[in-house]
Amino acid sequence: MPESEMSPEPGLESLLPRIVPGLAEQWKGSTPDEISQLERIAGRPLPPFYRWFLSRMGQSMGPLSYSTLDFSVRRILDCYAEGMVEPDPRFLLIAYESDEMMPLHLFYDFKAPARDDALVTKRDALGGELYDMFETLREKLAWDALFSYRVSDMPQQCGGLLEGDEADFLSHLDPVMSGLGFTQPVLTGSLCRLYERSDAAMLCDGVPRARVGNRVAFTLGGSNAETLRRILGAVSMESSLNVLVRKWEPDLR
Repeated sequence: MPESEMSPEPGLESLLPRIVPGLAEQWKGSTPDEISQLERIAGRPLPPFYRWFLSRMGQSMGPLSYSTLDFSVRRILDCYAEGMVEPDPRFLLIAYESDEMMPLHLFYDFKAPARDDALVTKRDALGGELYDMFETLREKLAWDALFSYRVSDMPQQCGGLLEGDEADFLSHLDPVMSGLGFTQPVLTGSLCRLYERSDAAMLCDGVPRARVGNRVAFTLGGSNAETLRRILGAVSMESSLNVLVRKWEPDLR
């Protein structure tokens, strides 16, 4: 591909079609007019990542679609046109939640921009308490895809917490995982890490603005329990991180 035609999101452009069967044939992007309409509602330029997302999946996310969350630009525009959500210089609706029991919709919080993207939070359509999710939509999409199409398919899984002594403590995990043969398909911030190799995948995520200290959750999937033990043992021995395993699926006997 000529440099002038290179994607602004090479990580996701490579990862998603590789792990999600049929995605490249089924995702469908928004029209330039739809993107312009949404940008006028936002009252500001859309984050470059969000423009890429809309251009690829703004009409249909294909097999990546969520069961109750609708990310389509048509649904977003309708919500504003119907007055369900009012334009706000700080928040932009990016996904409509159809679950009536927990009708918390996804919004961008432009008060927290990050890496050509912005923080993803949940809240009621009319406002109220915020429930922060990921520092970027990029990280949310990549985390969810890897969990659904890699980790969940692994015969053995475990989860728990990683603790460190500094704000960017997850950076100490990178050389350990690289030495174990893992790659990082998508670059992330200090609260998130995504690692994969042929027989295993590890996902780490912390809640932005949660003030819970230097601690993040991890989910690890692999071919068997011994593989996972070796990975966690290397992390514990070769880095300064503290590993707390909370659960195994299936349970170990």
